[in-house]
Amino acid sequence: MKTPIWCRTQASEVGDGCQEVINQLLEVNALYRLRAAQGVLGLRKKYGDQRLEAACGKAITVGEPSYRTIKGILIAGTETDPEPETGDAGAAAFLHGPQDLFGATIPPQTTNELHGDQGCDDAEEAAR
Repeated sequence: MKTPIWCRTQASEVGDGCQEVINQLLEVNALYRLRAAQGVLGLRKKYGDQRLEAACGKAITVGEPSYRTIKGILIAGTETDPEPETGDAGAAAFLHGPQDLFGATIPPQTTNELHGDQGCDDAEEAAR
C-alpha cells in the first residue's frame, strides 16, 4: 500500500529536495495528488536517488515541483546543469526601466506628442 505516509518515508530516504516536493504534493488534496507523489518516487527505479534528488531541487528552484516537470528534467538530463546567471536577480526586463531594456536613453515625449493634441488643434483651425 503506497499511502501518503509511505510516500513521505520514501522521500526522506531520497533527500531533502524530494521530501519537500512530496510534502508540497500531499499538502492539499492528498488523495487526489497521491498518484503524482507515487509517480515521482517511481522515478527512483529508473534514474536513481541522486538524480531524482537533483531534479526535485531544480523543480523547486524554478517553482514547479510537479511530476511532469521532474520527469522532464530527468529525461532531458538537465538536473545538474547550473542555473543561468542573469545578473538581475531574475527580475523581468521591464522592471529595470527603459535604459536597461533598450540599452539607450529614450528622449522624453512632450504632452502634445503623447496625446496628439497638435493634430486636433490644426484640424479645428482648418474647419473654422
